[in-house]
Amino acid sequence: MTTDINSDGLLAVYEALQASPEGNIAVKLSTGEPGSNYLRTDLIGDLVQSFDDPTIVECNTAYGGSRANTAMHYQVAEDHGYTEIANVDIMDEDGSTTLPVTGGTNLEENYVGSHFENYDYYVVLSHFKGHSMAGYGGAIKNISIGIASSEGKAHIHSGGTGGSMWGGDQDAFLESMAEDSASLVERIESRNGLHTLEYAEDIGLGSRTYELINIDN
Repeated sequence: MTTDINSDGLLAVYEALQASPEGNIAVKLSTGEPGSNYLRTDLIGDLVQSFDDPTIVECNTAYGGSRANTAMHYQVAEDHGYTEIANVDIMDEDGSTTLPVTGGTNLEENYVGSHFENYDYYVVLSHFKGHSMAGYGGAIKNISIGIASSEGKAHIHSGGTGGSMWGGDQDAFLESMAEDSASLVERIESRNGLHTLEYAEDIGLGSRTYELINIDN
């Protein structure tokens, strides 16, 4: 972690990870609805451009708004400055491809953008925010629903049942995402938001026990 919330701080954190991306590199982020929170290019631009010919990737949404249609989604990406720092690929503009899901209790497969297989390495940039259904969104949401195609997003939201994405079982939705301020605390707790992390640990995705290293010291 760093308290330097700027371009240099982000580069320093990434360098501390000692990652070695090779091949065709995708940078996964949320392009953001107009007027919403999204990662600004003045923060992430230097990091993105430090990779060899990177592509910012995203998939269409399963609800209305400006990112449910591929052409409009590309316009949002341009309006938010992403096309100025990298190539942009809406990965499900040509449909979906299926990935198997193992070890979970809700999904046997999920649908991601068909361009997913075009990349060798994914760099995931996530921003933490409140979420009306999940309580909050972060890294797990960014690489589960985020990489899912529009079809896959609906599949996850319904808990794998194929039913309504708005009326499905809440815990099944939260678990399905793992299988791939006071008001904020209330939103997280009222929607059982931490269950995503609890279930992710249960199925072996990672550990909720970790050491936070401050690179400012």
